[in-house]
Amino acid sequence: MPNEIKNRVAESKLVVFDLEDYYPNEKIIDIDLAQWLEGGFVLRETDFRNQLNLFSWENYTDTLCFLHCSTDAVVPAWAFMLVAKHLQAFATLVVQGTKKELLIQYYVEKLITLDYTFYQDKPLIIKGCSSKPVPPEMYVYVQQKLQPFAQNIMYGEACSAVPLYKRGK
Repeated sequence: MPNEIKNRVAESKLVVFDLEDYYPNEKIIDIDLAQWLEGGFVLRETDFRNQLNLFSWENYTDTLCFLHCSTDAVVPAWAFMLVAKHLQAFATLVVQGTKKELLIQYYVEKLITLDYTFYQDKPLIIKGCSSKPVPPEMYVYVQQKLQPFAQNIMYGEACSAVPLYKRGK
């Protein structure tokens, strides 16, 4: 048919890499150490240790946890380490910091293990629109992982992609 509409994007050899495919399925939980501090500010080691020993850590099975203190308390590094020790047997990943820092570490751990040879000599687009909170830093990270393999790399959507890299001849 001469007037047939063709979907050139669907017919192309373009491969899409979508960081959302690697977004965690596990529940993400923030753990505020202020809950175990006297008045939210004072860490008394014996009380702190006792509270941690009585806490129900099994509620954090198969979760991703980020540890922080919501108050201006000066919390020593060992306090975060002690909480992480208790979570070790239950949580999938524990990070001291923000949710964004947790996601960055999660992504790095996932993306570093991928076999990128599938993308060898292929035109590639790193999908840009995301409905999940993929940290922007991960786009730079994955571009660097893909570049040694891809024929070319674009960013965005197939209909309006921004060229980033093209291997020389």
